[in-house]
Amino acid sequence: MTTESKPTPYKIVASDLDGTLLAPNHQLSSQTKRTLKTLHDKGFTFVFATGRHHVDVAGIREIAGIPAYMITANGARVHNQQDELMFSKDVPEELVQEIVDVLKDDPTIFVHIYRHNEWYLSGEDTESAKYHNQSGFTFTSFNTNQAPKDGVAKVFFTSRFQDHEHLAEYETKLRERFQDKLSIAFSSPWCLEVMGPDVSKGDALKAVAESMGLSLENCIAFGDGMNDQEMLTMAGKGLVMGTAHPKVLQVLPTIERIGSSADDAVAHYLENHLL
Repeated sequence: MTTESKPTPYKIVASDLDGTLLAPNHQLSSQTKRTLKTLHDKGFTFVFATGRHHVDVAGIREIAGIPAYMITANGARVHNQQDELMFSKDVPEELVQEIVDVLKDDPTIFVHIYRHNEWYLSGEDTESAKYHNQSGFTFTSFNTNQAPKDGVAKVFFTSRFQDHEHLAEYETKLRERFQDKLSIAFSSPWCLEVMGPDVSKGDALKAVAESMGLSLENCIAFGDGMNDQEMLTMAGKGLVMGTAHPKVLQVLPTIERIGSSADDAVAHYLENHLL
């Protein structure tokens, strides 16, 4: 007597990009592109869920060659498969300059702002530029004493020397100063991000699922950063990269771990469990 396998409840696959879906060179590998196309052909809906800018992600989506939803700026923006804006939540205008002021005078820190279709940067951050080597998205310099205030999806800070502990000190300062007025998270150990209140990839994924008549129970999600925490715990199934920072693994002790982005771990998991 044979027993039939229980059909998967998952209809939506959401994945972070850097450190998760993308290879260490910040590009989609050939295997991952093949897996995403197979996933689409099998009727699954894919969601890019990232801290990146939506213009940047649209370029990556085009390279992937599939229609996909885009959760960007950690959930501050959500676009559908037709590139229409579904959801938007800005950093409160009156707080933007105040946020920048906390770190602007530290010579070891670069200040970034995602606003409308632009990326503003306080200096020549060649390391961050590497993240956009496939999409071609690039920055405009700005004066940190005159930060743009309207339409800001997020303000974020990168360490010139990849010093996580130094950035973590600023995380504490920002949380103490702004409390529940902002959402604050690390997307990588060297990138501290600040969004408007109640912004997260998890809430954005819920909005995507509900727009399709589904729920978070129908979602499977992959990530490796503190900015993935809500998404991984809210989805029907979350998976964290084994290469995630120890702080991430510590706060997600019950989330299943998979391998490394260098080994196409997300693609392998999808092929073995969904396809």
